[in-house]
Amino acid sequence: MRKQSIEKADFSATGYSYTLSLISGKYKPVILYCLMEYEPVRFNEMQRYLKKVADKTLSQNLKELEADDLIVRTVYPQIPPKVEYSLTQRGHSLVKVLDQLCDWGNENRR
Repeated sequence: MRKQSIEKADFSATGYSYTLSLISGKYKPVILYCLMEYEPVRFNEMQRYLKKVADKTLSQNLKELEADDLIVRTVYPQIPPKVEYSLTQRGHSLVKVLDQLCDWGNENRR
C-alpha cells in the first residue's frame, strides 16, 4: 500500500481531526473526564471540579458537548430546579480514548 503524498493530504478530513474538534479546548476534556468519573453531575459540582471557570464558559462548553451528542442534560421539574449532566452512549464511547490519555500521562509524567 502506497502512502498519499503530503500535498494531497487533507488533515481536516481525518478521523483524528474530527475527534479533536469535538473534545478540544481548555474545559471539554475535563468536563468529559469529570462525567466519566462521577456522573451524573450537577452544574455547581462541575464548577467546583473545574475550579476557576466562569458560569458562561462552563455553560457554553456544556451546550456544545450536548449539541455534539456527547452529554445529556436532564432537567427535573421541581423547585428549586435541578439539572444533571451525564454522558450519552456516544460520550461513553470516548471513555476508552480518555482512559488511554490518562494512562499515557501517568506513564510519561516528569
